[in-house]
Amino acid sequence: MPSNILVLDDERNYLLILDALLSDAGYSVTALHDPELGLAYLEESEVDVVITDMKMPKLTGQDVLEHVHANYPHIPVLIMTAFGSIESAVEAMRLGAFDYITKPFSNEQLLLSLSKAVEMARMRRQYRLLSENLEERYGLHNIIGRSKAMRTVLEMVDKAAPSRSTVLIQGESGTGKELVARAIHFASPRKDAPFVSVNCMALSPGVLESELFGHEKGSFTGAVASRRGRFELAAGGTLFLDEIGELGPDIQVKLLRVLQERRFERVGGTKEVEVDIRIVAATNVDLRAAVDRGDFREDLFYRLNVVAIQMPPLRERREDIPLLAAHFLDKYVRENHSRITGFSPEALDYLNGYDWPGNVRQLQNVIERCTVLAAGTTIGVDDLPPEVRDEESQFKSAVDLLPARLNLADTLEKIEAALLRRALARNDFVKVKAAEALGLSKSLLQYKLKKYDL
Repeated sequence: MPSNILVLDDERNYLLILDALLSDAGYSVTALHDPELGLAYLEESEVDVVITDMKMPKLTGQDVLEHVHANYPHIPVLIMTAFGSIESAVEAMRLGAFDYITKPFSNEQLLLSLSKAVEMARMRRQYRLLSENLEERYGLHNIIGRSKAMRTVLEMVDKAAPSRSTVLIQGESGTGKELVARAIHFASPRKDAPFVSVNCMALSPGVLESELFGHEKGSFTGAVASRRGRFELAAGGTLFLDEIGELGPDIQVKLLRVLQERRFERVGGTKEVEVDIRIVAATNVDLRAAVDRGDFREDLFYRLNVVAIQMPPLRERREDIPLLAAHFLDKYVRENHSRITGFSPEALDYLNGYDWPGNVRQLQNVIERCTVLAAGTTIGVDDLPPEVRDEESQFKSAVDLLPARLNLADTLEKIEAALLRRALARNDFVKVKAAEALGLSKSLLQYKLKKYDL
């Protein structure tokens, strides 16, 4: 699809010449002699580059430039004028013009400048689309959950995002700590700057120090050139330090200094580097307990723990399991062009009853597996992995849901009555079949039904 060029000039002859020249070069050209019409055209059309004359009635080229720069900053503007001067060229460039061309100009000069402007517009458009996709993918609305625990997390994210404060996200592995960190970034004023992630457990202490702070040429064997670290790469944006509880004591000291002074030195360097970044840290370690053991600096803990977000394990937000399962099913059905339409009620019961030690990440993997391997169009109990179908695990999960304080005798009677009702319902209220399912004689089943007035 050809790039769309808007040309504004009050001299109609110039408009005709430029229209012919740019059309022959393969561009789609809209040539207007009234700059006010040009601004109206921008509101309704997708324009890649604006070429405008400087001296025009009603609005000047500078007026057009300022309007485009304020409202459509992704569109490059080329300024043309027959009254060129160094001062006006400098002013135009200061206001954001892509280039400044003096009339008369050669066709080659204009086409070369326009080609560069079109390439710039293409790159800006790709960046905009990428940013929008990232924001859509990691925005708050993509954190799925209606449970009270998740509503609390979302409220914390919403309040913390606009600030500059350091955030510490704690929770078990697989609970979605990085997703929350990204949501904080993309809901913040820093969303157009980089989000840089580092897993502190994945790298040895020596490598991690160089990764975080960068190094100077010759600072160690193999350092053949100077290299910026993640702190510098995240300038203006957010640095996400995952598994921060695994940091060694030396790096803890350096990190504390960065948090206090916003400056550091590269490995092997003597020059201080200043950075404007926001730190979001995450860990599955109880940092308070690590401080008590002497494994983590107390002063660093308090520097990190300005805004604390506790991610709940999936077993404590079971009402979100059907929502998450449906979300992952939709994702993998589309990715794998699958014919699966949903879950059987029994399969959902098993998903709801499982303990999910791997949390949301484990649920996601299970749903992907089922989407690939399920025999029919509905995921049934037999399609679930053995650990999810394990009756002992299901029973343990059910017991964990009971209140901490209860009367044992009353609770056992309630459970027995519930099991009797379920057995009857699943066997079409045929007592003989219900008794067989429960491993009871028919007479004992009759006695229990009478006892519980079922």
